[in-house]
Amino acid sequence: MLLGSFAVYAAAALCEIGGCYAWWCWRRAGAGAWVLLPGMASLALFGWLLTLVDSDTAGRTFAAYGGIYIVGAIVWLRLVEGRPVTLRDAAGVAICLAGAAIILSAGRGAER
Repeated sequence: MLLGSFAVYAAAALCEIGGCYAWWCWRRAGAGAWVLLPGMASLALFGWLLTLVDSDTAGRTFAAYGGIYIVGAIVWLRLVEGRPVTLRDAAGVAICLAGAAIILSAGRGAER
């Protein structure tokens, strides 16, 4: 089910980053207030998506999601904002993914 959790986390990251980016565009980039409505809908979808992860605890779910969020933020940096990804970015992403995998697997009965 790890692959299913990853897909949910990836979708949640897209929704969270997109929703937060709407607020960024409104407050920092001069976009109209109309961007807030789809941004808030995206953030609501993000919250709902995290409830779909097969985990007994919210804290572990959110902690594991953090690694996926970081990957999504770096991908967003490159694809949406057009900024280069550095070697340090890539190394940080690798470390975060390893941590997220360890945390997520801990919720599968490995150490109760």
